Amino acid sequence: MKGLRTVANEQEELGDQNGSKVFGIIENGFAGELTQVLEEIEKVLELNDLLTQLSNHSKANEFALGVGQISLLGGEYDTDRKADDLKLLYRAFVSECFSNGRLEEKKLVALKKLKNIFGLGIREGDAILLDITTKVYRKRLSQAVSGGDLESASSKAAYLQNLCDELHFDPEKASKIHEEIYRQKLQQYVSNGELGEEDVAFLLRIRVLLCITQETVDAAHADICGQAFEKVVTDAIGSGPEGYDTDARESVRKAAHGLRLTTEAAMAIASKAVRKMFLYYVRRSKGTGNRTEAARELKKMIAFNILVVTKLLSDIKGEPISTPEEPRKDEAKKVEEVHQSKSLMDMKKLNSDKQMEAVLLSIPGQKEITVKDDLPEKDRAELYRTYLHFCISGEVVTIPFGVQITTKMDKSRFVFLNQLGQILGLTGSQIGEIHRNLAEQSFMKRAEVILADGQLTKSKIDQLNEAQKQIGLPAEYAQKIIKNITTTKMAAAIETAVSQGRIGIQQVRELKEASVDLDSMMSEKLRESLFRKIVQEILSSGKGVFDEEEVYVKLPDDLSIDPKNAKGVAQDIARNRLSNSLVQAIALLRQRKRDGV
Repeated sequence: MKGLRTVANEQEELGDQNGSKVFGIIENGFAGELTQVLEEIEKVLELNDLLTQLSNHSKANEFALGVGQISLLGGEYDTDRKADDLKLLYRAFVSECFSNGRLEEKKLVALKKLKNIFGLGIREGDAILLDITTKVYRKRLSQAVSGGDLESASSKAAYLQNLCDELHFDPEKASKIHEEIYRQKLQQYVSNGELGEEDVAFLLRIRVLLCITQETVDAAHADICGQAFEKVVTDAIGSGPEGYDTDARESVRKAAHGLRLTTEAAMAIASKAVRKMFLYYVRRSKGTGNRTEAARELKKMIAFNILVVTKLLSDIKGEPISTPEEPRKDEAKKVEEVHQSKSLMDMKKLNSDKQMEAVLLSIPGQKEITVKDDLPEKDRAELYRTYLHFCISGEVVTIPFGVQITTKMDKSRFVFLNQLGQILGLTGSQIGEIHRNLAEQSFMKRAEVILADGQLTKSKIDQLNEAQKQIGLPAEYAQKIIKNITTTKMAAAIETAVSQGRIGIQQVRELKEASVDLDSMMSEKLRESLFRKIVQEILSSGKGVFDEEEVYVKLPDDLSIDPKNAKGVAQDIARNRLSNSLVQAIALLRQRKRDGV
């Protein structure tokens, strides 16, 4: 027992001596040889192993308290500054463990023990180990590539897996390093705006050597080459039609081909940039003070689509811009001049808006890029409606002396309207609904003027038909509007006539013969009132004749009222008149006026 206590005391003294040396080196900032530092750490680890063995001895309870694994946690080194020193010391020992280019199993065990001795957290210790391991892996990988070992290996994947095993390195993290290397090289090669054949061959070699998946390669190209291409496209279209000149088009063609992007990827990138420009024009249109200015901004967007976007897509695809086979004779020369020009700068030679419109009308705009997914349907419909109003009503122009006039409707604007619908991503049914609603509003205004007196004559019918054709409203909708207006007007007129006693059963029957819907023009209450009035007239005629079929059947049918209720009303009126007549007769008899009775 005394021998065991002696051993424990000796180990404690040894720990104090070695610990003081190591910690003294820390306090002096690692002054001296690094080898000495590592030797002292090895001694600390040996001491830790001995103390661990003693703590597991069968009679450990008889030893001095505290015999066991060494730990600096909670001691004088448990401060921020000294904890940083311990991390530096741990990093130095980790680097030493990789001195032969690999991490042996016993070294890995020693690292775990030292991490516990220094009181480092799992995250802190693992971060240091990962950092050093990553650097060693990169170095070993570089040596394998430059030395030809990796290229000569029968299985690149097996070689890389073996390298990870030697370093106890996570293969997933190794794959991330491979991807990073590939992306760095790709970024370097695309810095001049294109990928040469040698660049492509070298990238392929890296991909094969490092076993990089096609999915990873595609993602890297879409990201890095995509960013480069997006910048080219944004710069090219950012200045509008005037800025998309020969040089801009050439840069787009060069980038689309040179960056080795697929057509689909290039189109997706271009679509993003183009839609931003479309939305810019939309914001300007919404921000104007009146409908005419808003339409002009939309017209600029249409011109941008024709003169820039259409050519941009052709440049990306490597396709020529389609031109009309037979331009209109009076504009053929102007259009030919534009198509033969190499730059939009030549367009500045065109002296009028009419000439520019001739050019725009001669080029079909692209339909692939729209703002369908960028704006809600309600907003897109409102933008289309704004330009449709502009097409129908004409443009307000200010002439000398501040006088404003509205120009005649230009049918060519409807061509631009069609292209606007395509840019806005509206379907045929949506466009048809907008046209019909607007046409209904326009036709209703004109019809209300024509039918102001509620009379539908032949000349007015001709005027309404002409208005319907001009506006382009389907006949069935026009007839519905005409019917609503005439019904409303006639209903008011009929109600007035009934109240003034100018309409009787004869006039009612004439209206029914003319297919006038009295049910919609006269309320049930008004028809019942007219029935009551007619019955009173019959009973007051003095003829002494009462036709039951006329009163109980024909009149209710003509006035579309309930026959049973009508019969009750007629009988009430008759009883009242009979009662009044009886009272009057008695009064006359009392006055001895028998002739009056």
